[in-house]
Amino acid sequence: MSFSDASRLLRDAGLPKWALLLALSTALVVFLELFALPASLLIGPMVAAIALALTIGKGKLRVPFWPLQFGQVLVGLMMARTITPDILGTMAKDAPLFLLFIFSVIAIATGLGWLLTRWQVLPGTTAVWGSSPGGASAMVIMSEAYGADARLVAFMQYLRVVFVAVGASVVSRLWVAADGAEPPPLVLFPEIDWPAFAATMAFAAFCAYGVRRLRLQGGTIIVPLFLGALLQGMGLLKIELPMWLLAIAYALVGWSIGLRFTRSILKHVARALPRVSACIVLLMALCGCMAVALHVFAGIDPLTAYLATSPGGADSVAIIAASSDVDVPFVMAMQTGRFLVILMIGPTLARFIARRSGLAENPA
Repeated sequence: MSFSDASRLLRDAGLPKWALLLALSTALVVFLELFALPASLLIGPMVAAIALALTIGKGKLRVPFWPLQFGQVLVGLMMARTITPDILGTMAKDAPLFLLFIFSVIAIATGLGWLLTRWQVLPGTTAVWGSSPGGASAMVIMSEAYGADARLVAFMQYLRVVFVAVGASVVSRLWVAADGAEPPPLVLFPEIDWPAFAATMAFAAFCAYGVRRLRLQGGTIIVPLFLGALLQGMGLLKIELPMWLLAIAYALVGWSIGLRFTRSILKHVARALPRVSACIVLLMALCGCMAVALHVFAGIDPLTAYLATSPGGADSVAIIAASSDVDVPFVMAMQTGRFLVILMIGPTLARFIARRSGLAENPA
């Protein structure tokens, strides 16, 4: 059966397209979870949406605005939940060390993004956002708010998540092979603190409405992240986000990206894959060299240093660190600090590269 015949058969079938998308997303998440891939809850729905978009055609399905807006706010709150007083205390105690290594990783990643732009592998700010070593889902959402092609940014970010997750897992397993430690299982339906959950939902709705009302660029990540972290630090808000709710948020974000893919953008991704992969491997190698320096000059144990300098995403590194014998607050302080710096300077860096490159944003 040819691709066109399969496409016609799917279009003529009476299956509701959203039900088909949900079923395919669930199957892919379950498959990816078999390999303990930390980003499976987002990668699975995104890949499913790409497959459906290429089959039924771009624009036939679209995630409604308000559910997507709310999902993006929940991603921001998920990031805010990681910014605890312990992590802030660790960052404050060794501020010069943290700043040195945070800006070093950002400089390396930005340089590689600039090279991809100069080689015309990816257009304009897309390469910079795609290379940014922050939280992958947040970088994708922010990049779209600032005019980059979210499809290509997602391709770069989640390709790096896979590379880094596999690399960090292998290093961690080899380092602590005698432990037999396993990553914590995915618990979709944990016990819920219902008053805290209600407060979190009310705060999320307030953020979503406020960002829309004030038209804040990138606000669906920045506002809930900073306000949520502030209220959490003051003891005024306990951020309660059960995994099933985050799974919905990740699915909404993944679908919104995947459903906009076209065959032309997929061809562009295929052409860019070898050089993007090479840059990711080079970034990981350079960050590994920085981990050696952190061990030699600061006395940090090697595995802690490796996970702390690993170029994102922070969520996957957090899962790996939790099942390893490392200084978890130090690792998360480095990862969180880098993410916050990227949020603050990312748009400026992206605009600077775009001005210097003079290239158009979208290849399709």
